[in-house]
Amino acid sequence: MKVCLLGSGVTSLTLAKTLVNKGIKVDIYPNDNLRPANKNRTLGISKSNVEFFNKNILNIENLLWNINQIEIYSENFHNEKIIDFNEEGQELFSIVKNHELSKLLLSELSKNKLFKINKNKISEDKINDNSKLIINCDFNNFISKKFFYKNVTKNYNSKAFTSIIKHKKINNNIAIQVFTSKGPMAFLPISETETSVVYSVRESEKIDFNNLIKKYNKKYEILNIEEPSCFELKSFLLRSYYHKNILAFGDLLHKLHPLAGQGFNMTLRDIKELLLLIESRINNGLDLDISICKDFEKNTKHKNYLFLSGIDFIYEFFNFENRIKNNILSKSVKFLGKNRIINRFFTKVADNGLVI
Repeated sequence: MKVCLLGSGVTSLTLAKTLVNKGIKVDIYPNDNLRPANKNRTLGISKSNVEFFNKNILNIENLLWNINQIEIYSENFHNEKIIDFNEEGQELFSIVKNHELSKLLLSELSKNKLFKINKNKISEDKINDNSKLIINCDFNNFISKKFFYKNVTKNYNSKAFTSIIKHKKINNNIAIQVFTSKGPMAFLPISETETSVVYSVRESEKIDFNNLIKKYNKKYEILNIEEPSCFELKSFLLRSYYHKNILAFGDLLHKLHPLAGQGFNMTLRDIKELLLLIESRINNGLDLDISICKDFEKNTKHKNYLFLSGIDFIYEFFNFENRIKNNILSKSVKFLGKNRIINRFFTKVADNGLVI
């Protein structure tokens, strides 16, 4: 059996390692050449997804920095803490550097005879001749532009700035989210001396990124702030997950606001579902073909839509509060956040996604 993967990002490499672990041949077509991942980008991985990754894909414990507490603040509520997620010393999720994870996956894949990087130019006829199942993780190839352009899109009219701050050594296992008047800012620890910062800002706002980090920083003695990367913020969900035997995957399939750090977690949950379908076909002696695409869409589309809508609601909730300059909503959230049952419910959803 062979599967063809289009794209060479962390999603494609993660999926390739999952498949070769099952004895499936994988041809990967990178977009032009394998390019180094952005060193300012980090990925949040929930506790259950870390367990899945280590068991079914690759042990990445040495790359992870564990977070055991999440504090949420609102500038509109006098910068007071409104929610505190803390599971009695247990990690809630982990942070990994995007480029380090990509490098490790590629290194491990290069040792496997089932994995091949095909540097020939992609053509629809050629990949169809070589594989009955094609998984497209690449935004920029002609297949995406030709077949995967119809989606439900929301433009936040915002940009996300990502950077890494270097600071004096501290016990650094608490993630902080601040809903500022200009947009949400997240401080995501990645070591005792480094913290990733993600700041989503409305395009109409003029900002001094470094000064804003210093303004909302609550605990770090900053030594250096790396030059930030920037990208436009949109959320979307494809209307159709597949075309013939080509399945869209990863950020091509769905993309959401980064405030909750759930993008890669959605992809890992999709990989879990895809793996179940593939294992079922293998166990029954069936080919990996278009039927997998149909079943995958049927099993995941509604859950992905509801989860994406939930993240969008959180963004709009605090955005509305800042526009009306009233903290009654934050007061309500603070009250609800003190309820142990509600607190655990949201922690569970963030970890496992929606179970329907």
